Amino acid sequence: MKKIALLLFLFCIIKNADAQTSTVKKAQSSYDKAQVQLASSNYDHAVTLLQEAVKTDPTFQFAFFQLADISRRLKLYEQAKQNYNSALALGSNLEPRFYYGYAEAEIHTGDYVNALKHLKLFINTYTGNDPDFIDKAKKYAKDCEFAIVALKNPIKYEPVNMGAEINSVHRDYFPSVTADGNQLIFSRKIDDNEDFYVSSLKDKLWSSPTPLSNQINTSKYNEGAQSISADGRYLFFTGCNRPDGLGRCDIYVSHKIGKEWGEPFNLGAPINSTYWESQPAISPDGSTLYFVSNRPGGLGGYDIWKSMLKADGFWTTPENLGPNINTPYDEHTPFIHPDGKTLYFSSDGWPGMGNKDIFMSRSDEKGNWSKPENLGYPINTFNEETGLIVTPDGNYGLFSSNLKGGYGDMDIYQFKMPESKKPLPITYVKGIVTDKETNAFLEAKVHVVNLKNRKIEYSDYTSAETGDFLAVMPIGGNYAFNVSANGYIFYSENYALDTAYINNPFILSVRLDKLIIGKNMVMRNVFFDTNSYNLLPASVTELNTLKELLQDHTNLAIEIQGHTDNVGNDIINEKLSLQRAKAVYDYLIENRIAPERLNFKGYGAKNPIAPNDTEVQRKQNRRTSFVVTKI
Repeated sequence: MKKIALLLFLFCIIKNADAQTSTVKKAQSSYDKAQVQLASSNYDHAVTLLQEAVKTDPTFQFAFFQLADISRRLKLYEQAKQNYNSALALGSNLEPRFYYGYAEAEIHTGDYVNALKHLKLFINTYTGNDPDFIDKAKKYAKDCEFAIVALKNPIKYEPVNMGAEINSVHRDYFPSVTADGNQLIFSRKIDDNEDFYVSSLKDKLWSSPTPLSNQINTSKYNEGAQSISADGRYLFFTGCNRPDGLGRCDIYVSHKIGKEWGEPFNLGAPINSTYWESQPAISPDGSTLYFVSNRPGGLGGYDIWKSMLKADGFWTTPENLGPNINTPYDEHTPFIHPDGKTLYFSSDGWPGMGNKDIFMSRSDEKGNWSKPENLGYPINTFNEETGLIVTPDGNYGLFSSNLKGGYGDMDIYQFKMPESKKPLPITYVKGIVTDKETNAFLEAKVHVVNLKNRKIEYSDYTSAETGDFLAVMPIGGNYAFNVSANGYIFYSENYALDTAYINNPFILSVRLDKLIIGKNMVMRNVFFDTNSYNLLPASVTELNTLKELLQDHTNLAIEIQGHTDNVGNDIINEKLSLQRAKAVYDYLIENRIAPERLNFKGYGAKNPIAPNDTEVQRKQNRRTSFVVTKI
């Protein structure tokens, strides 16, 4: 949408023409000199001259108009209201756009009842040919209607300064938190330089913040508007005016290897362009990057876009989030919660308190976003609210402000989230991968798949220095875990993460066995229907892990084994176990694994790994496994 002119009334025609001039010579002279200053955008000098004009002639209506409009342009809304009021007191036979400007000043000072009255006057009397004025006035009217109701229904909101452990005498802002809630990264501006700082939570106390990394922080450029991945290993941030930039501001990423951050690099096209890209937000599984851009193809000035990470490591062409999120106005500061479905962002397009408000939207299973919900008053006010993040447990919102009683220019605050605005419950899996014999940390690939929808929830490598990983999981799913490392038999298990794990981490110790002849491994994520040997789709992830093991170790040969419990006829059980083993064999052959490296056999109920006394035990015996026959 075309921006509404900021100085509406400097050239407006007033129905009472006498109000445009003053009979007081000195007042008219000051007014004429002010017009010269306005033509050169010297607003401070113009204001001084206009103040002289109205002081000399208190009936000089048009001088009051200009003072009001300039104050509004400079966002001095209280002064603007006073001058609009003085002008109105001198006669009400006014050009309709007067009421638009008056209403805008009233909205930005929280005077919604009067603002709505003046907006209706404007809408009912304006006969000009600029539809943008009417559209913006109607938008403001919706804001007023929303705000009047919101003020009557305030929510509990008590922002608490995070204290001297985090905040300083400098500007501290734009917080981000890892999924386990143990690391806080934020921006700090000292003089004209912005850098990242990090603090760690230990025994419920935050450590003194330290500079994040010399690889990321610079003295020459500013770093800001960052998003940390759920596992704390990837930092996406905004860098502006850099030599390798494609536009004024681009999005960069740095990868943490062990305990050290790597040198950041520009994500390049198609995410970055010659336009403005900023404020990245990475999804918990690392597969989707949300960001803000003013590139062509959007719905407003600044929109929220997303790009998906492809299997080859490149990003897809960015896609606009569409009219369920974006408006003809501006959207900023997206934050996708670790639940992967709840998006918080700021907007001045959806009905709110008149400036940028914070909203939330939730995606369904098909990725469609719900209509944004305003977080309500007094989280949102007539001031600008942006940059909210929500802690992984959903209990607290973190934001930056210069509230009274702070430590410096801007501090980081937290408040309890209203129940209705909380994200979905999550848990996270925190694990360490080691060699079973030596306990040495391993660099291993960790792959976690939701068995219900086959969505990859996590896929990354542990570091050889620490062996650890952290994966965020939505509550209520069954998850297949595969962990593989070069020279080792991969780990296979599945877990049901129910409500018992809400905000309660699932701790996992993965100890991998080296590849040796005779080693047998149960594949716990290979599934069949009851009394059937047709592989279920949920088996594909595990079968591909086995395929990759064979591809990575070209001299490896295995025997695929099928097993059943002792219920039923022994001959039928042995036949079914053989057919299931062959189904795995056939899958590998179809995926170009040489037949001479594979053998399959059905053992029926002959080799149980648990008693067959209970259903739980019998389920353990119904399994597909493989044994290493050659290396």
